[in-house]
Amino acid sequence: MTKPLEGIKIIDFTHVQAGPACTQLLAWFGADVIKVERPGSGDVTRNQLRDIPGVDALYFTMLNSNKKSLTLDTKKPEGKEILEKLVRESDVLVENFGPGALDRMGFSWERLNELNPKMIVASVKGFSDGHHYDDLKVYENVAQCAGGAASTTGFWDGPPTISAAALGDSNTGMHLAIGILTALLGRDKTGKGQKVAVSMQDSVLNLCRVKLRDQQRLERVGYLEEYPQYPHGEFSDVVPRGGNAGGGGQPGWVLKCKGWETDPNAYIYFTIQGHAWEPICKALGKPEWIDDPAYKTAEARQPHIFEIFETIEGWLADKTKFEAVDILRKFDIPCAPVLTMKELANDPSLRASGTIVEVPHKKRGSYLTVGSPIKFSDLKPEVTASPLLGEHTDEVLASLGYSQQEIFNLREVRAI
Repeated sequence: MTKPLEGIKIIDFTHVQAGPACTQLLAWFGADVIKVERPGSGDVTRNQLRDIPGVDALYFTMLNSNKKSLTLDTKKPEGKEILEKLVRESDVLVENFGPGALDRMGFSWERLNELNPKMIVASVKGFSDGHHYDDLKVYENVAQCAGGAASTTGFWDGPPTISAAALGDSNTGMHLAIGILTALLGRDKTGKGQKVAVSMQDSVLNLCRVKLRDQQRLERVGYLEEYPQYPHGEFSDVVPRGGNAGGGGQPGWVLKCKGWETDPNAYIYFTIQGHAWEPICKALGKPEWIDDPAYKTAEARQPHIFEIFETIEGWLADKTKFEAVDILRKFDIPCAPVLTMKELANDPSLRASGTIVEVPHKKRGSYLTVGSPIKFSDLKPEVTASPLLGEHTDEVLASLGYSQQEIFNLREVRAI
């Protein structure tokens, strides 16, 4: 089956997570992604957090599926010549180097545009160009702090908290993939390439838009009625940390289930929506609450919200998280078990949908990775193993017109 991005060639100059997450997504959908790596070492994540000595780490394999690996020393004239040929034949170059690194390599935007006017140059940045912090090196947790996520995550009596979700890295990669696809569509209309840039700070802030909403509401009225601090607590002039409260205006909380004393994940998330109040009362065996003025409306319930959650926890005390959700789903009550990575890895539904896939690897054997989170009616992305370092170097050079003898002679710039 022809894949939508077949025929699109991408030079992948990215490393670690944000950039590789972007190019991996495009590779799943058919793009020919050529990962350019330093001879002898490659992407730093090949060696980080290894679980098998001498084998590419899961950190690398789970972010570089479906790609080719080209080892190339771009400091040598022959290496620069190879890269120039590759640029002329490619559609997109993706990079997440530090500021000015491409310029120092001799591949500024102007030079790339001269070599290939249709080239799209896509960049991951820590902060947008011109930002007063644009010289700072940015990693995942730095981005979460700079983008507003940390200040609004955690409990009100504790410090700012980092999310386990890769809001700075993989989230930025997804944004950049959207930018690249948009630029490709634009090129179809204009025939011209362009620069695309996404900053990690901007990407985190984009996911925190409801907190920016809350900041404006707070400045106008002085309180936020859906936060646990209302109505008895106090608000300062900034959006507070709300614990496990729902960010969309629907009261919710993580509640204990049977076994919580020994299982730190024996919990469910329970949301109280207005339209679900009557079913909630019926599920809990509290029909008297349905028309009780003290509970009937969201405004009336808010002062009693933790008493309500305590009642629900009492109902949950003899039920596992899975038993509880199986009952509550019949009442159309928004809830979910708090699932561990182990439970997710072994979830048959996620295996069947391709959300989690088992991939054979030449060196490590089979490993689990995430598949495409985007589902299509006429496309089922196939996830293949990440490449060994330099695995496709000869193949790529041959595709650029180099003879076998020339490829042999270039061994100095392609491998150590």
